[in-house]
Amino acid sequence: MNKVYPNAKAALDGLVFDGMTIMAGGFGLCGIPENLIVALRDSGVTGVTAISNNAGVDDFGLGLLLQTRQIRKMVSSYVGENATFEKQYLNGELELEFNPQGTLAERIRAGGAGIPGFYTKTGVGTLIAEGKEHKQFNGETFILETGLVSDLSLVKAWKADKEGNLVYRKTARNFNPMMATAGKVTVVEVEELVEIGDLDPDQIHTPGIFVDRIVVGTFEKRIEKRTTRAA
Repeated sequence: MNKVYPNAKAALDGLVFDGMTIMAGGFGLCGIPENLIVALRDSGVTGVTAISNNAGVDDFGLGLLLQTRQIRKMVSSYVGENATFEKQYLNGELELEFNPQGTLAERIRAGGAGIPGFYTKTGVGTLIAEGKEHKQFNGETFILETGLVSDLSLVKAWKADKEGNLVYRKTARNFNPMMATAGKVTVVEVEELVEIGDLDPDQIHTPGIFVDRIVVGTFEKRIEKRTTRAA
């Protein structure tokens, strides 16, 4: 099966539907699937539940889908850089399921591993714990968190071979590898596509069995917040 598609729009063809749940990898604006996010916006899909560490900024990343009000719900751990997110949430126009960052990562990893739930101490005694099952282990209280699975995972990697074996660079290893395993369908955008056998097997982070479609993208790699000092 040929997994390589000519562009992001083609890579999403037939996979998008209203009310779907997506995962989008990366951290801040680093290592995000920026081309696939634009293609998702351009598809016109609505009612999306988006699972992502954050929602990008107002005019980049998942912030683009917030601008067009295509996202119904965010499952996130950090929302501090997006004024559109803040406004929609405070106005009751956007649902938010807030997670401690480590809990979000483990929920995604668990979903990809077929684990329906796990207990954690994180969040006990806070708003995070409200409505969740509590259980005692060795005299300490834990809360039940559920694993997460998406209809579609949008992933950014550095290199892929034509079988979909992936290598990530640096910050792109935040959330992307686990999201690749937790999608019913996983679409990956990469900077470089190589032939099968060109990647060192010991350096592969995500095996190709988890990857359904691949597209080679061009990337802006925008800096989220630039801090400088006088020379």
